[in-house]
Amino acid sequence: MRLTEALRDRCAEDWAAATDHAFCAELAANTLPEEKMRWYLIQDHKFLEEFVRLLATALAHAPTLEDAIPAAQFLALITGTENTYFERSFEALGVDASDRAAAPASETAALLEIMAAARRSGRYAEMLAVLCVAEWSYLEWGERHASAASGLPFWFREWIELHSGEGFRGVVEYLRTQLDRAWDDLDTEDRARVEDVFGETVRLERKFFDAAYASGV
Repeated sequence: MRLTEALRDRCAEDWAAATDHAFCAELAANTLPEEKMRWYLIQDHKFLEEFVRLLATALAHAPTLEDAIPAAQFLALITGTENTYFERSFEALGVDASDRAAAPASETAALLEIMAAARRSGRYAEMLAVLCVAEWSYLEWGERHASAASGLPFWFREWIELHSGEGFRGVVEYLRTQLDRAWDDLDTEDRARVEDVFGETVRLERKFFDAAYASGV
């Protein structure tokens, strides 16, 4: 079993809840109320700046240029295609400047803090733990619903497409491989810290989806 599989299995209940969530199922079925998607996108967009900083910092800590290049390519996707998706979706869903300026929800703030803490730690494996959860969990639900993307409104369809397919699978495999390799050089204390960070990030992802699904009720 790969290290990343073992980390996932240690938090299997939260992982299953986050990756097979009613929010995602209704998004793919085109039955998710628009106000829930608006809340979700407004809050998810607040991650963008901190995620970019975290990914860029991890890139700077990559052991070699070969290890860094996939992260650089993914960074370009996040700051290009994904950022443009948000802007187009905000316009289509009537999200204005005051909506976007709203304070982060508590669930959003908690995820922002674990991203920032991993970045500030200066520890490559901790950064990878947060990045792995963020992208691998989205790949799992995105792949589950990829066949339903066709015909959906673009704010549903493209969100699924951004988190499924060969390209995104490659990103997740890269992050997992980096963490698998980094683990070998960690001492017992650092390994325990990575386990804690991975598990807590999964728990917070679950809470974020729960909050999104409860929004507008």
